[in-house]
Amino acid sequence: MSFESLLEQTRQALKEVLPETVEVTDIELEGPHVVVYTKQLESFLSGGEYLRQIAQRLHRRVLVRSDPATLIDPKEAEKVVREVIPPEAELTQLFFEPETGEVTIEAANPGAAIGRGGAVLNDLKRRIGWIPTVVRTPPIPSKTVEEVRIHLRNSFDDRRSFLKKVGTRIARDPLPEKLWARTTALGGYREVGRSAHLLTTQNSKILIDVGLDPGSDRTPFFNAPELLPLDSLDAVVITHAHLDHCGLVPVLLKYGYKGPVYCTAPTRDLMTLMLLDAIKVVNQEARRGLYDSSHVRDLVTRTVPLRWGETTDIAPDVRLTLHNAGHILGSSICHFHLGEGDHNLAYSGDIKFERSWLFNPATNRFPRLETLVLESTYGGFRDVQPSRQQATDEFTALATHVLARGGKLIVPVFAVGRSQEVMLVLEERMRAGKIPRVPVYLDGMIFEATAIHTAYPEFLNSQLRTQIFQQGDNPFLSDIFHRVDSSQMRMGIVDGKEPCIVLATSGMMSGGPVMEYFRAWAPDEKNGLLFVGYQAEGTFGRRLQRGLPEATFLDGPRQASVPVKLEIATIEGFSGHSDRTQLMNFVASLDPRPQRILLNHGEESKAIDLCSSLHKRFGVESRLPYNLETVRVL
Repeated sequence: MSFESLLEQTRQALKEVLPETVEVTDIELEGPHVVVYTKQLESFLSGGEYLRQIAQRLHRRVLVRSDPATLIDPKEAEKVVREVIPPEAELTQLFFEPETGEVTIEAANPGAAIGRGGAVLNDLKRRIGWIPTVVRTPPIPSKTVEEVRIHLRNSFDDRRSFLKKVGTRIARDPLPEKLWARTTALGGYREVGRSAHLLTTQNSKILIDVGLDPGSDRTPFFNAPELLPLDSLDAVVITHAHLDHCGLVPVLLKYGYKGPVYCTAPTRDLMTLMLLDAIKVVNQEARRGLYDSSHVRDLVTRTVPLRWGETTDIAPDVRLTLHNAGHILGSSICHFHLGEGDHNLAYSGDIKFERSWLFNPATNRFPRLETLVLESTYGGFRDVQPSRQQATDEFTALATHVLARGGKLIVPVFAVGRSQEVMLVLEERMRAGKIPRVPVYLDGMIFEATAIHTAYPEFLNSQLRTQIFQQGDNPFLSDIFHRVDSSQMRMGIVDGKEPCIVLATSGMMSGGPVMEYFRAWAPDEKNGLLFVGYQAEGTFGRRLQRGLPEATFLDGPRQASVPVKLEIATIEGFSGHSDRTQLMNFVASLDPRPQRILLNHGEESKAIDLCSSLHKRFGVESRLPYNLETVRVL
């Protein structure tokens, strides 16, 4: 449907549904949404029935906003908001979004700000014209979340112009020929790292994930002819914020991609944090980076955040719905609805099909599903992990053992996901007296990543949300945790004599602050090193797991060797990936069961093993493509 046809169809739907008393002043396409402006916002939204009928007629997401002429000045609106919101709501901040006509009200007690039956918000709508949205004040302030919001406000004009262009591109007429579709492996197949998939129809090109390889300098196959030119892409979709899935998105923008990036809001914020930190690491190591901070800011401007379960047009013949993947905060399974129900395909990203300390298990029910692209990180026959409870008990035993002999325990962690789970375990076990109460130092991005977790409680599991926001018991705020905020503090910890636990990045020991602790404490057999996350082939962490006897470091112009005598252990149960049993159970419980499964994100031998087992047990077509291989799915 062309831009003009969609506008005409929208006008007709509005004429059929709305009473004459509701005046529509303008209609725009903004990204994947049809935006309708009215001077009678309250009448339009009353009961939600008008909006539902219009959306059903258009088969599009429809947003309704106040005509800008009805919005009072933000400064005057702020005065009214502060008058109307009761003191017990503990209002902390207000964010006015001119592009949407919304005002976000941040309050420690959201219920008081909303009022009984929404009375307070309804009063605000009548008096200021802005649409009020209430969010809970994050228990831990996040610098990243605040800076992202500030940037979006400052780039209002650029973002609005960009979204209009996106809307026009989505609304272009598709070709009349029968729909075909194929997926191309551009990275992360028969390996772990540099994940990238290209979904192509005769009308559209969608790139899912653009990651780097943590064990080398390899990138996805950017020079593949199917991908070029970059400005021919309709959309980039990011499953989650680990760098092996999102680390090279700014490179696309640098070299010509001009379209939108779709992901959840926490993925956007965590991705921003991870990418900016990667720039710092490159600068500290005096290496030439592939992108700079301006490209990260551009990425924030172009990101279109989506909620789980929200179906959105992203191309003339492609609709996207994100679902919980259970891996890290905001991680998503990406479900693509092609054509008018011609084919449905899902990319799992990284999934965890088990309730964890942080998240609910990955979604396993979809309206329709013909093809599944599934990760196979722990797909080998022997890749059976202990349960979360077993892992917690093993962690408790090891930590107690190391601390009892006067040692220090290093836990290399990914800043996002594993670090927060380990924090929850340590807090619970120390509070129960099962692990000696010692300082737990958080080094790297862990504290900021934790703050972002508390900014998005709706993405955490229900038990943790209840504990934090209803019982007032926030384990992340325990006094056992200490943020390492300077090199001087780090050196004091390194030189200290008392037992302690250090959670430090990077999780695969490919650099970062964890290396300083390791270098100082590796020669002492009283100390311990505990891996709780996946160690990719080629990383320093994998070499240590295999029994590296000594490590070599640059000491000025010379190399210095350090004997590795500390105790090294690995506990798989904290992994954010599904193990072999969980992967098989995920497929077994899928509703509906796909006709075809393509495997990626796994070492070749493990992926082959899982591929064979899936075919034998479920009788579905199971394939393990090579990088640069294309599979036609429709």
